[in-house]
Amino acid sequence: MADATLTISSKNYSSWSLRGWLLCKMSGIGFAAEHVDPDDAANRQELLLLSPSVRVPRLMIGDVAVWDTLAIAEYLNESFPDAGLYPADVAARALCRSVSGEMHSGFHNLRSALPMNLKSQHQRFKIFSGARPDIERVKEIWHQCLNASGGPFLFGATPTVADAMYAPVCTRFKTYSVELDEALDAYVATILDWSLMKEWTEGALAEPEEIIELEVEF
Repeated sequence: MADATLTISSKNYSSWSLRGWLLCKMSGIGFAAEHVDPDDAANRQELLLLSPSVRVPRLMIGDVAVWDTLAIAEYLNESFPDAGLYPADVAARALCRSVSGEMHSGFHNLRSALPMNLKSQHQRFKIFSGARPDIERVKEIWHQCLNASGGPFLFGATPTVADAMYAPVCTRFKTYSVELDEALDAYVATILDWSLMKEWTEGALAEPEEIIELEVEF
């Protein structure tokens, strides 16, 4: 396969970049990560949730360009079917696609109220009422998947597309000290202890730049 390049933005702030990067790593594809300049206007729009079309991350393989995180997931699943990006069971695979799609298209209040910021930790954070239904829906999804699969990942012993899609939510719940029951707290711990998440977080903590608009004061 031709050389692959994944264009990403800030490791500290960009949840979509994290998702795309995790998917590429999980697929086993060899790729180079290319960072977009944090001062790039389009990149700042994406990070500030102002862009109607998120074009980062973008995967380039030869003449093939794939942007949009779920499109990247489907492309990688077709190209590397043995990577196990989706569960083998038909019903589980349908559920995995459904909850991944729900994260992809929804939870707008959660995104705006709890922006991803791996460098921050808030022990007391007042979550505005509009975001609470999103948080409860995430908890419901996690319980449904974990109860069916037995964990420790959403669909069993190994991570799938769904875990990549919800990994940034795990970081948000940690950053803003969202209260979870024992089962969900264990799932968040599993994701944060995942070797790929540790690698990404190490890179995020090493980033020198800060985007002032995303540094919320409390």
